[in-house]
Amino acid sequence: MGVSTSSPEMGICVVTVDFPPVNALPVHGWYALADAVRTAGRDLGVRCVVLTAEGRGFNAGVDIKELQARGSDALLGANSGCAEAFAAVYECEVPVVAAVRGFCLGGGIGLVGNADAIVASEDAAFGLPELDRGALGAATHLARLVPQHLMRALYYTSRTASAAELHAHGSVWRVVPGAQLDAAALELAREIAAKDGRLLRLAKAAINGIDPVDVRRSYRFEQGFTFEAGLSGVADRVRSTFGTAGKEEPQ
Repeated sequence: MGVSTSSPEMGICVVTVDFPPVNALPVHGWYALADAVRTAGRDLGVRCVVLTAEGRGFNAGVDIKELQARGSDALLGANSGCAEAFAAVYECEVPVVAAVRGFCLGGGIGLVGNADAIVASEDAAFGLPELDRGALGAATHLARLVPQHLMRALYYTSRTASAAELHAHGSVWRVVPGAQLDAAALELAREIAAKDGRLLRLAKAAINGIDPVDVRRSYRFEQGFTFEAGLSGVADRVRSTFGTAGKEEPQ
C-alpha cells in the first residue's frame, strides 16, 4: 500500500498508487506521489514516466474521512499536497503518461489533466464530484480535457465523462479493454522513450513554456474558494452527508 516505483524497461519509470479501497489519498499520499514523480523526472536515465494505480480505480480524490476527522488541518494539508502532486506531474522533466482504469475523480482529474498523454480502459470515467463533497477545485485541469461549456456542465452537475467521450475530444490517446491497459500505456511510453533523452527534456520544457494557462497559479486560485467554503461551514454541511446513502464507492 502507498506509492511505489518500478522500471519495467530501460528509460521508463512506472509510478503506482495503491491506497485501498478506492485510492482516495490521505495528505501524506499526495506528497509521496509528488516525491516519486519528481524523483523519476530528475533521473537522467528516465525518458518517460507512466502513472498508474492498483485496485478498483485510478483515483477517487482526497480522503474525505481524514478531512472529517482532522478538520481544517487536513484541509490545508490536502490543498497543499494536491497542489504539489499536480505540479509534480506537470513539471516532471520528462513526459508523463497516465494509465487510467475505472473511476478518475476529483484529484485524479488534477493528475491526468496535467499529464502529457492519457491511455484509458473502456470502463474509465472522469469527473469532478466536488460540489457533492463540500469542495471546489481542479476545474483548471478538467478544462484541459474537455471544451469549456462541457467542463462547466460537468462541474456543476458532478457528472462524469467516459473514456470514449474524452477520446472523441482528443484528450485521451487510446481507449482499450481493461486487460490491455498496462500494455497500451507501456507501448506509448516505449515510443516516447526511444527519442533522445536530452531532446525530450528540452521538448517538455518548451511545451510547458508555451502553455496559455499557468496551471499551478490557476489551481491555487481555485483552492482559495475551497478554503472559503470550509471557513463558512458550507463544506462541512455538504461533506457530512457523504456516504450516508450507503454508497461505499465513488459514483
